[in-house]
Amino acid sequence: MTIEMVMVLGIIGLMLIGLVMDVWRPELLVLATLFVFIVFGFITPESALDGFSNQGMLTIGLLFIVGGVFEKSGLAEKLIARVLSNTRTERGSRTRLLLPVAGMSGVLNNTPLVVTLTPVVRKWCDFHKLAPSKFLLPLSYAAILGGTMTLMGTSTNLVIHGLLLDFGEGGFRFFELAVAGLPVTIVGVAYLIFFAPALLPDHSNKEKAEEERPRDFLSELRVVEDFPHVGKTVRQAGLRNLEGLYLIEIRRGEERISPVTGDTIVLSGDRLLFTGVIASIADLGKQRGLMLDAGTDLSIADLKKGTSKLREGVVSHQSPLLGRTVKENRFRETYDAAVVAVHRNEERVEGKIGDIEPKAGDVLLMVAGESFDHRVSRHRAFYVTSPEEKKKFYEDDRTGWSALIIFLGSLLCVVSGLLSIFKAMALAVGLMLAFRLVTPEEARDMIQFRVLLLIAGALGIGNVIIETGTATWIAEGLTDLSSPYGPVFVLIVLYGMTALLTEIVTNNAAAVIMFPVAYQISGQIGMDPVGMGILIAIAASASFLSPIGYQTNLIVMGPGGYRFRDYLKAGGPLTVITSIVSIGIICTVYM
Repeated sequence: MTIEMVMVLGIIGLMLIGLVMDVWRPELLVLATLFVFIVFGFITPESALDGFSNQGMLTIGLLFIVGGVFEKSGLAEKLIARVLSNTRTERGSRTRLLLPVAGMSGVLNNTPLVVTLTPVVRKWCDFHKLAPSKFLLPLSYAAILGGTMTLMGTSTNLVIHGLLLDFGEGGFRFFELAVAGLPVTIVGVAYLIFFAPALLPDHSNKEKAEEERPRDFLSELRVVEDFPHVGKTVRQAGLRNLEGLYLIEIRRGEERISPVTGDTIVLSGDRLLFTGVIASIADLGKQRGLMLDAGTDLSIADLKKGTSKLREGVVSHQSPLLGRTVKENRFRETYDAAVVAVHRNEERVEGKIGDIEPKAGDVLLMVAGESFDHRVSRHRAFYVTSPEEKKKFYEDDRTGWSALIIFLGSLLCVVSGLLSIFKAMALAVGLMLAFRLVTPEEARDMIQFRVLLLIAGALGIGNVIIETGTATWIAEGLTDLSSPYGPVFVLIVLYGMTALLTEIVTNNAAAVIMFPVAYQISGQIGMDPVGMGILIAIAASASFLSPIGYQTNLIVMGPGGYRFRDYLKAGGPLTVITSIVSIGIICTVYM
């Protein structure tokens, strides 16, 4: 082991600690680490930046556009709503939900799929008086499992495919991952249908009680005639930047003004709805002309009945909200919404709303204005998970079906070998733009550039591990330690390390870090590198033990009312099942 290897492992270790502790944005931390390696001369700039031209990474960028078109088309929602409409039992409902979700995840990005279906499932559960907590985590797990079946099922598969091509291998055929992915999905979904519900919490009664009781963070003041600022704007009246309080709505007779801007006029008789630190509301009520309505029955349910929209969103890992307070993000101006409350780990974050710094996984409760949906689709700072009747994106269903025909035609070209997946998705995006199924501006907004930067930076770090000999050293060490127990034990160790790493950081970063080591080991134990690629792809995607490792787990955490222990209870057995099935099949087929 050389000093250079020690430094490489030490710097990567510091990067992983930084990712776990959330000291900086993930993509910035990974890129900064890559630049450190360039400065130290461990890798040339050309090799470090190879990730930006990696075919797998570029394909993921195209799939963001394709997936975005289908997310807005509403086809997945219509299908699931129709499938669920005829179910009579809870188990039957779960079966009808999870099977098509797993199937769709094989060809669609599972993150927007879960984002789209979460409000649908919540609304359906509410109508049938069932606990969403019994459905949402299985929904996430089924989407993850389905993504292991095809080349484009998840971004991790495409990243490994790109790495195989870079190493001079043939890469994955479209359905090659199904050799292990299909049995893993079948066994995993069966577990989710028959056994997982007993391990999940039942929050149906709790959620109803929480919604109906008056919220301690919502209060109301009435403006009377002697208020000295009648006829002035909210800003002039001193109601804009209050210590510990936030004006979210003004009720004027039958009219509701929300979100409230600094230029909104205050009139006599207005009812002012505040959120924040309730201890401050009494001081505000002492002002002449403002009457505190101490007996208000104001509740979340009351807001839902109004014309303003009460929306719920989960902050994503790549959100631009991270690292800055609500006020610093200019949330109201940017998203046309006022934050009512922030919940973290099922508890409300105390303090002034504007001073709260959102973190990944936080649930934001918002009163939204007319342009909220459009602005959220552009910024993608959080996943909207509240049940809401969506506006139709297309003028008629024929346009949505046209997009589906183009997509299926592109898939046929890939399966038949006429085109690579990169060329096929480029063709699909080109046709969607040509037929105006999506505008260039919408296509640009659909691309999650932070995710692409993270993948490209991680690929560069993977090159560092290879070129410095670190991958070979780790591979030889693992092989020597495991040799008395046979190749199967080596695969178990690799799977376990990858699965653990994906829970700590992200699935793509875990795959990029572990695959160079696994590739070196495949040659030493006489295994087909493609089989090793499938093993790492499944291990990196099969994130069931926490909400951190995979976006879909994070999305359902708040809406389902889950805690970390719920992921361990339900995801632990599923992790064991998937590892046994995948390792057993890969050993049989590729060794």
